[in-house]
Amino acid sequence: MAAGLDTTKLQDKLILAPMAGITDLPFRLLCKEQGCDILYTEMVSAKAMYYGNKNTVPLLALDEREHPIGLQLFGSEPKLLAEMAKRVEAIGFDFIDVNMGCPVPKVFNNGEGSALMGKPALAGEIVNAIVKAVSIPVTVKIRKGIDETHVNAVELAKIIEENGASAIAVHGRTRTQYYSGRADWGIIRQVKAAVSIPVIGNGDILTASDAVRMKQETGCDAFMIGRGAKGNPWIFHQMKEALSTGNTPEKPSVSEAVSMIIRHLDMMIEFKGEYTAVREMRKHISWYTAGYPNAVRIRRMINEMETRAELEEVLQKWNANRLETQK
Repeated sequence: MAAGLDTTKLQDKLILAPMAGITDLPFRLLCKEQGCDILYTEMVSAKAMYYGNKNTVPLLALDEREHPIGLQLFGSEPKLLAEMAKRVEAIGFDFIDVNMGCPVPKVFNNGEGSALMGKPALAGEIVNAIVKAVSIPVTVKIRKGIDETHVNAVELAKIIEENGASAIAVHGRTRTQYYSGRADWGIIRQVKAAVSIPVIGNGDILTASDAVRMKQETGCDAFMIGRGAKGNPWIFHQMKEALSTGNTPEKPSVSEAVSMIIRHLDMMIEFKGEYTAVREMRKHISWYTAGYPNAVRIRRMINEMETRAELEEVLQKWNANRLETQK
């Protein structure tokens, strides 16, 4: 049975950011096990969902162990988004999140994602329509603005609150920055001061100490971790420890990393089949191994592997320190 999401109790909650091609069901479960409090799916196109696009089917997968979990919708038509939100609620998700922050051209140029930051009135209509259509909480993810000459996160946050949203996540970069440069945590602090609904801080939370620092600098209610979780589901456990005790646990050993990778691989195989799982795991393994000895060699070898057995053999050799040192 769904646990639901109480947005009045978001204080210090750790949230896995929605990331296309990354935050699928297996990865979400691993993050949950490591202490992630709230999960988001990969973003789903309301239009694709409406037309029954087969690629959206795995994006709607839900496991009882995931609650509370929200599905992130993107689109630009209030009525269509509201109708799809009803479907999402019926599936069993605990909340709906509206994407108003995605910077990629194919989304932005279609008037969706971060393009909505340039259309505050439409953004408000969308939130209002979805809030009226469902009984579960509606949250919204935004950015600092479209570019440095159009910084309007505070203005938009007020409109989003007025139209009934229960919480708002703020990424401290503009659309034109994508994920480059530094996130401006000051804008998160400004939004927090301007609205009464909970504010979730996002951007450059790459270590446990970053979460502690963001809390001090912005006063945000909760933390949304995106790239910091890639190949690093342990980050949620580390942040929990840092926020509660001030101590930061050590980086997992190679042995622990190998165990996690193999578990992730097996969960992917169960969910997507061996052929797809092995190929998708290549990028995950490159993230998991970053910063460890022989990481470059591992990545090179992994990219030629096509079966689970081959992957495990390489990983176990790495664990036993039987790989040739990268020259």
